[in-house]
Amino acid sequence: MGSRRKKTLPKKFAESLRPMEEKYVKRFLNSLDRIYKDAHCSLDFKNPLQLLVATILSAQCTDKRVNIVTSSLFKKYKLSRDYAAAPIEKLEEAIRSTGFFRNKAKSIRGACTMIEEDFGGAVPDTMGSLLTLPGVARKTASVVLGNAFEITDGIVVDTHVARLSQRLGLSANTRADKIERDLMKIVPRKKWILFSHQIIQHGRKICKARKPDCPSCPFAELCPSPDRLDIKAAATRRFKSEKNKKSRDS
Repeated sequence: MGSRRKKTLPKKFAESLRPMEEKYVKRFLNSLDRIYKDAHCSLDFKNPLQLLVATILSAQCTDKRVNIVTSSLFKKYKLSRDYAAAPIEKLEEAIRSTGFFRNKAKSIRGACTMIEEDFGGAVPDTMGSLLTLPGVARKTASVVLGNAFEITDGIVVDTHVARLSQRLGLSANTRADKIERDLMKIVPRKKWILFSHQIIQHGRKICKARKPDCPSCPFAELCPSPDRLDIKAAATRRFKSEKNKKSRDS
């Protein structure tokens, strides 16, 4: 669940955003469920270990590239002991195209060694235990818990979730941990897992980092970003025009 660009909105800009009005939050969440009801994890995996490895590889890398790499990687390395025993040079070469391959190889082998030695060869299913693994921070742990174990213990905050949370006025913070806490206050716990996938999909499809497609955004009327006001007005005019046209045709 990575991205090539890790930058979020500047703190000064984030602080200038007006928070989304409380009365609109529920409407926004319901719209997410309607528009992105089939949103899911875009990393390919069949078990918790595969997802753990794929998520480590996704740092500063697109999910598409990770899936290409893991399609062959998972055939060669099936168990945690396979990664733990792998010569570091071969593991590095196998994941080179994902970037930062030396650090990632070190994290994967370190995590798998600990899984073998401390967890009987099985990926742990608690936040506390996952966070003891090398290369695993809260975001990675939340991805694994939510998607491999269906355990709701947090909201995944990647670059897309951070960017959109700020733009939509769901959080004025720039740090992932603070953004997560803000989101956990307004998003029902039962929606935490799906919410991240929905926001990520919207970020990739419409609300892109450099050129957000605001005229096509279904949330334009709810978006409080100050630089979106003119586009929201245009979107509202278009909506009214289409509505009037339908009334005339009916």
